[in-house]
Amino acid sequence: MHNRFPQTWSPAAQVLPESGWRVWWIQVELLAMCLLAAYLQIPLPQVSLALHSWKSSGKFFTYEGLHIFYQESVGVVGSLEIAVLLHSFPTSIYDWYKIWEGLTLRFHQVLVLDFLGFGFSDNPQPHHYSIFEQASIMEVLLWHLGLQNHRTNLLSHDYGDIVAQELLYQYKQNQSGRLTIKSIHLSNGGIFPETHRPLLLQKVLKDGGVLSPILTWLMNFFVFSRSYPSLWAICNNDGNLVIVNLLQYIINQRMRALASETNPIDFIYEPLDPVNPYPEFFELYRKMLSRSMMSILDDHISHDPQLEDPMGFLNAYLGFIKSF
Repeated sequence: MHNRFPQTWSPAAQVLPESGWRVWWIQVELLAMCLLAAYLQIPLPQVSLALHSWKSSGKFFTYEGLHIFYQESVGVVGSLEIAVLLHSFPTSIYDWYKIWEGLTLRFHQVLVLDFLGFGFSDNPQPHHYSIFEQASIMEVLLWHLGLQNHRTNLLSHDYGDIVAQELLYQYKQNQSGRLTIKSIHLSNGGIFPETHRPLLLQKVLKDGGVLSPILTWLMNFFVFSRSYPSLWAICNNDGNLVIVNLLQYIINQRMRALASETNPIDFIYEPLDPVNPYPEFFELYRKMLSRSMMSILDDHISHDPQLEDPMGFLNAYLGFIKSF
């Protein structure tokens, strides 16, 4: 019996020979490589005049052959207190530009640096980035500037909170003698591994395996510029390419010396912060650091209060400083 219906084409009926599939995959791979190469050739936009001015007003010092960018501002005469600012991931010290002037009206000196691998500082590759090293660089800078005997008020954000913990630990262990801590003010850092919720981007970069290097290549200015201006600085000298190594801090974070610290401690908190969810973080903080303070900002503030609400952030910090 003859089939009255004509045979129709279907993918299952047409099977490419092995050589055909090989040619097809080669074409796909070549197309993907061409698109990626074209994307990577897109030049970074010009640095803004504000960032040009910021870099021009700063300085560099050398740490074990590496160039570290820093800013210092002399403020109140006669005071021996200084403020040391520790910036976040994956940005730079430009994070602090909105509260910079306000801090100079309170302290003898305000000091910030771009951590190794961030901003205008060197980003060596390959390199084992560690919180211990970032803290040590800050201690060396204080010694370099002759500030080791000044009473130091640490003000940190996000990644900087973990560096602040390391500085506190080294201070309590008296490992260097380069630092005299008077107070610690944290904000938005994942100080408790139990409640820390890394951002999706951080999760992908840290756990993406072979995809992580590819993703870091793609993270140029056109990704960063959707957030804040300071994010551009991580692209300087291909700094975006070391992000996977810098994310080791998520694994290495620890409490260590905070719980036993007798000097004043404050934490600026925003219930909308995705990194420290409410109420889990709030309740654990009260339990673990019952002797410390907590400043809670308005409900509409999220993860970057020094940029989203600079006056609220500055007033909360200065209020903490006046409390002791």
